Amino acid sequence: MIIKFITNSADKTQLLANKLASALEKGDVLTLDGDLGAGKTTFVQGLGRGLGIKGNINSPTFNILKCYFNGKLPLYHIDAYRLEDHVNTDIGLEEVIEGDGIAVIEWPKFIQEMIFEPLEVSIKIVSEKEREISFQSDYIKYQRVFDRLKEIKDEL
Repeated sequence: MIIKFITNSADKTQLLANKLASALEKGDVLTLDGDLGAGKTTFVQGLGRGLGIKGNINSPTFNILKCYFNGKLPLYHIDAYRLEDHVNTDIGLEEVIEGDGIAVIEWPKFIQEMIFEPLEVSIKIVSEKEREISFQSDYIKYQRVFDRLKEIKDEL
């Protein structure tokens, strides 16, 4: 299944992700693709707010992994870009990807072998302010997410 949205501001991208968070459950894995500046971190910030996470959520580019534990569920934000050469991949990512919270993985192609049954999120730059955000998965476990996305389409 695929559902697409067009957002016209960073606030709308965050609102979409915020509303999506209510449908996520322990063990869900979101892969997040998009060009530099597309709004991947903006999306994760909205998701974190929807999970009740307080504090600053920023890109884990130099850290590879940032963990947020003060919400309804833990949020694990992984930026796999620096793992492109497959060096230093044995840092325990499997435990958080298959863990007790929500894993969001930017640049998933670099650790594809560690990712099972993801909800694929793609953010494309349409214009300076507009983004096309698509959600895709064939896994039945995400039917609740697609049901929520259909509701959100009516709300936005």
